[in-house]
Amino acid sequence: MSRIKGCFAALKAENKKALIPFVTAGDPNPAVTVPLMHAMVEAGADLLELGVPFSDPMAEGPTIQKACERALEHGTSLHDVLAMVSEFRQTNSTTPVVLMGYMNPVEIMGYQAFATAAAEAGVDGLLTVDMPPEEASDLVAILKTVEIAPIFLLAPTTVDARIAKICAEASGFVYYVSLKGVTGAANLDVAAVEQKVMQIRHHTDTPIGVGFGIRDADTAQRVAAVADAVVVGSAVVNRVADNAESPEKINEAVASLLREMRVAMDAGPPKVGWMAKIFGTGK
Repeated sequence: MSRIKGCFAALKAENKKALIPFVTAGDPNPAVTVPLMHAMVEAGADLLELGVPFSDPMAEGPTIQKACERALEHGTSLHDVLAMVSEFRQTNSTTPVVLMGYMNPVEIMGYQAFATAAAEAGVDGLLTVDMPPEEASDLVAILKTVEIAPIFLLAPTTVDARIAKICAEASGFVYYVSLKGVTGAANLDVAAVEQKVMQIRHHTDTPIGVGFGIRDADTAQRVAAVADAVVVGSAVVNRVADNAESPEKINEAVASLLREMRVAMDAGPPKVGWMAKIFGTGK
């Protein structure tokens, strides 16, 4: 069983949901990343999403764009990211690691060379924002030979027929982008998220993770009530950015946020007061 499947199976057995934090590799400098990965696991993260820095991250808002810029100032490359995963694996052989990024660095390395190097480093999944399933068959076939899960995005605007097509190709987990727009957006409508997650579940037994708009323990708790996994990106990267000039403070700054989310998620769905039940004001 792959690390991702094993992770979700173990969580399901305990009636828990996955907490998946995202950080950009090499932000604010390469020395920070591996210790931060370990700190996030110790704080309650179940699976790590590691961003590959890119100069034109089209799906990202200002927070992660700036994180990419900080990482690229140090020349952080895809090869460096794989080396970070390999170093992480020296002392952690169980926590799944998914790379998230854009196709250009993978295209430059070559599909087979990337897949081989990523598998050797200990990568478990790949999410490429600008590679839709319709164009991914060659890459997916190679990834599957080394047991790296291709992870695809679904959006609020994705129609039912395309949901079915994407779910047929995806493995590991399906990533539902809960908001229209870029990372870091606000105003998360959990009721709308729940409706879309239910629609997606008609097409797959693969776990469903929800990301974009999850910024604190409250939103993490509410999303965990309707999804299998909570993906938190900009809120984590903001903690990194706030301490970029004092890197020794980053681990605890991020860990404190994740601990709050972990406690809230493990507490179960938020309680709805009697007035909300009567008047429908609960969120």
